[in-house]
Amino acid sequence: MHPRLTLAISVMEALALFSYALSGLIEARKRRLDAVGAFLVALATAFGGGTMRDVLLSRRPFYWVEHQDYVIVIFAMAIFAPMFLKMTTRLVDERMLLVADAIGLGLFSISGTSIALDAQMPAFTAVMMGVVTGVFGGVMRDVLCNEIPLILRDSRPYAVCAFAGCWIFLGLHWLQVDSIYNVLFSTGFILVARLVTFKLDIRLPH
Repeated sequence: MHPRLTLAISVMEALALFSYALSGLIEARKRRLDAVGAFLVALATAFGGGTMRDVLLSRRPFYWVEHQDYVIVIFAMAIFAPMFLKMTTRLVDERMLLVADAIGLGLFSISGTSIALDAQMPAFTAVMMGVVTGVFGGVMRDVLCNEIPLILRDSRPYAVCAFAGCWIFLGLHWLQVDSIYNVLFSTGFILVARLVTFKLDIRLPH
């Protein structure tokens, strides 16, 4: 993998981890979980998609095992975040959850696709790995919080945004667009697509 792309992917995954961890903490607060429960939900949300990707690609050690510093930061977030979240309103929580979830979806989906390409996976498989990386953490968050996963109960595009963005990433990769610009554009597309379709209440046909 190109050194600049490796750096970009590392930065993306760190941002995605903390965005998803925040969404897990917000959901845990809504469910009135204690610090232990909040930590488990945040950890599963942050690392669920990457762990599933690593299992499917037979990558060892798992990402969270290799980067224990991130686990420690999420542990600290689980302890101190409730004090901050108590000062926010329900509306602010919902908006923060939507934005954090959209950021994590975009960043994780593109990083997952890039890692699958680096593992010599074919195009469609690489895209599906990206989608799995992007959505599975949210699935685990919802399951742990006793919710039907968002991907199954909300007809507004979610996985579809990730799927389209991953194909854009592949297309720009084949066109040999600079890796940094490719990552930024593809990630931005997923983020904006998710927020716009949610705002405009665009729904998939049943």
